[in-house]
Amino acid sequence: MKTIKGPGIFLAQFAGDAAPFNNLKNICEWAAGLGFKGVQIPTWVSSFIDLQKAAESKTYADEIKGIVNAAGLEITELSTHLQGQLVAVHPAYNELFDGFAPEQYRNNAAARTEWAVQQLKYAAKASQNLGLKAHATFSGALLWQTVYPWPQRPAGLVETGFKELANRWLPILNEFDANGVDLCYEIHPGEDLHDGITYERFLEATGNHARACLLYDPSHFVLQCLDYLEYIDIYHERIRMFHVKDAEFNPTGRSGVYGGYQGWIDRPGRFRSLGDGQVDFKAVFSKLTQYGFDGWAVMEWECCIKHPEDGAREGAPFIKDHIIRVTEKAFDDFAGTGPNEALNRKILGL
Repeated sequence: MKTIKGPGIFLAQFAGDAAPFNNLKNICEWAAGLGFKGVQIPTWVSSFIDLQKAAESKTYADEIKGIVNAAGLEITELSTHLQGQLVAVHPAYNELFDGFAPEQYRNNAAARTEWAVQQLKYAAKASQNLGLKAHATFSGALLWQTVYPWPQRPAGLVETGFKELANRWLPILNEFDANGVDLCYEIHPGEDLHDGITYERFLEATGNHARACLLYDPSHFVLQCLDYLEYIDIYHERIRMFHVKDAEFNPTGRSGVYGGYQGWIDRPGRFRSLGDGQVDFKAVFSKLTQYGFDGWAVMEWECCIKHPEDGAREGAPFIKDHIIRVTEKAFDDFAGTGPNEALNRKILGL
């Protein structure tokens, strides 16, 4: 067993134009002041990092690392959630996702995809330059619009979709492998990788690629009514990252999992600040520790009720209090008799 590192904080939801959220130095000092020990950096926020430069210049990567270290923090991982989404976009979502790419790549799906793939490859090298071992992203989706099969899906559609998804990601996975970094997909509604079965389909289509790993976030499983604790039992060998995010699901006679097109405040399933939802984090931390997870516990704040700064202020001690310092000895060692083969045979009547 290993003690989970943390608390960390994902900076994506806090980035902004006003201090202290307007550049990497300021936001790191803010996070450190709240008790966080690490930051997960969203690579699409140009005021935090130039991803291409971090990939092409070890000197620049060291400068980024130095800014974070000067605040008393570590970089937990980089994130390419928005770029990863653009690796695979069904045409029905073109307009919705165009905003994730620079303006010159909009209204041109092929160019947008090419840009996204290059971004992921930069992320692999940048992660290596920063001394990181894992990276966070989304899978994108070609099949999501068929998630509820009406009309029924044509035979072979799902297999074709996952084959194409794997073909798009294999060169990226190989680039991560070459740089010694695990690529961790956040299993998330809206992505073709949104539960265990879809992850298994993708893994099989990639030839069980060693770098096709997982970012574990129990909040997305609460909203799907999926057993988020058994998920750890099943996939713990592939879990390399951990988002600590809370959620609640309170279905009514009027609305359930799909939410009725309502805003987050009115949906039965909604994300909450840590401790305000239904996730059993004591059990989550226990299982991850039991299986030897040695990554970071990173708070991702998303809540439709509480102010983000309050969520962050409460989040650091919440995570700290849930991290389990692993024992170095068995609790019953005091009663042990030590190895004695003769005694063992005698006890067995041999």
